This record gives sequence, C-alpha cells and structure tokens, in this order.
Amino acid sequence: MSDERKLADAKGKFVQVVADGRKRNDIDWALGRILLSNRRLLLVSNDGKRTIPLSEITRVTGRDDATQAIAKVSGYLSVQAGADVFLVAPQDVDAFEGELFDALLDQTTVVVKHPAVEGGVVRDSEWEKGRLTVETGDDPSADLATAAGTFVELPVDDVGRVERTTKTVKGSDRPVLEVEHAVDGTSVETHVAGAAQDVAVLGCFLRRGDADADDVDLTREEHEVLMALYTGVSPFQIPDFVGMDVDQVEAVFDDLVEQGVLEAVRTRREVQLEARGRSIAGDAMSEQ
Repeated sequence: MSDERKLADAKGKFVQVVADGRKRNDIDWALGRILLSNRRLLLVSNDGKRTIPLSEITRVTGRDDATQAIAKVSGYLSVQAGADVFLVAPQDVDAFEGELFDALLDQTTVVVKHPAVEGGVVRDSEWEKGRLTVETGDDPSADLATAAGTFVELPVDDVGRVERTTKTVKGSDRPVLEVEHAVDGTSVETHVAGAAQDVAVLGCFLRRGDADADDVDLTREEHEVLMALYTGVSPFQIPDFVGMDVDQVEAVFDDLVEQGVLEAVRTRREVQLEARGRSIAGDAMSEQ
C-alpha cells in the first residue's frame, strides 16, 4: 500500500454491535485510537486492532436509537461493512464524519441523468458520465460534473427526497439514486448511477438533509397552493391559478412558512418551496 496516506487520527471509543449479521449482546465500548486513511478505517485499542477496508463500507449514519450502554456516548457514527456494524465515537464526530465521507466519495466516477424529472414532469435527458466531489464542511453538498459540461450542485440541506432503485443505464441494470432538490425554485430530480457501494454511501450522505413530511397536515387550500408551486406556477399567479382571493393565498403562504414548508423570499407574496414542501408535493404527485 505504497500510495496509502493518513487522513485522520483521533482518540475515541468504538464497539462492534453486529457481527456476521447478528446483533451482539455483550456491548462494551473500547477506548483507543481511530485512524482513517484513503484505504481503510483502523480501530486500535489495548485488546488489539480491527481493520475495515473502505471498499467494504456500504453505510455510514449518525447516532441512532441506542441501548443503555451505547447511550453513554453522546455522538457516534454507525459504520456498516458487509455483515458487520461498528459504532465509532471520535472526539470530534462531525469532523471525522466529514473526513470519512470525503475518503469514500470524493472524485468517484458516476453516470448522471439531469434533469430526470422537472416540476413533476419526466424529461428525456441522456445518461452522461460524470465525476462526484463532496463538500463536508458547514454547508455539505455533493457536486456532479459531467463530461458534457453540466454541473449539478446537491446541497444536503436542500435535498427533499432520496431513493435507491435499479434502472437500465446504457444497456445494463445498475443501482441508481434518485435525488430530489431545487433548481431556481423548481423541484428537480437528478439520477445518479454507479457502483453499488458508491450509490449506497452517497445516499447516506445526502439523507442527512432528507425532509420529513409525515408530521405536516395540510388543508385542501394549502395542498392546492403547494401543488401549484411544485409544478412551476409563479407565486404571483397562484390566486388566479387556484381560484382563491389574494388575501386568502397570502394567509396560506403564511401558514406554510410557519410549518417549514415554504420559505419567504420577499416580504409580500413571493415564496419558494423548502425541501419539506417539495417532499410533500412529490409524494402527492406520485400518488396521482
């Protein structure tokens, strides 16, 4: 491994919670060092070391529901490699998470279809070879540059829905990630195909901004306004489009802003869909 280079070296805790697909009951944190290179994740304690090749990692998530023993640690990463799952708690979880996603995803070759869907309408865009880069700082994003010169930015906070599926891409079935986001205020889906590991890990990275629409209960009027915005109707045209008075539409805008579904762009009557709003509208469109 002459080309191996160290990316991070942190003190912390770690524990294996699933071994060969089976949950372990004897969970006990080990103190030690957590090292990351461009080839592997290394967990070192007084009991020995465990090497996890990056090529085997298929899932990285933040803190989930925990058992009492695990809950003693305030923040950690869940890392799945094959049928094994490890919890890793470096001193600076956020910084280490960024380094790990960067090592797994940055400069990955993918195939991109953009836009695959725009304003709820399926487009006939071609699949293009592209390269993925990730930004893991305060404003994380996944950025796609295609050979044809197209550049697509996917800010994590702006992603409304992320789904994994399988599609025929350039004549063969491949794993595909469907990513909903916004371009100039319009809901757009970008589809990304690649190796199974790359698609899975990219999904984990983008789902940190996945909007939860389950806790939003809309009235009929709010739903009509939301769907009109989703399909590209200008906020100024909404009253005529849905057959409502201007004052009534503005009241609906105010309610949706309070629910985190819309973002107010100007003081009077101009709004744009938030990720949560696009997620709600996208679900509604798929049910029609």
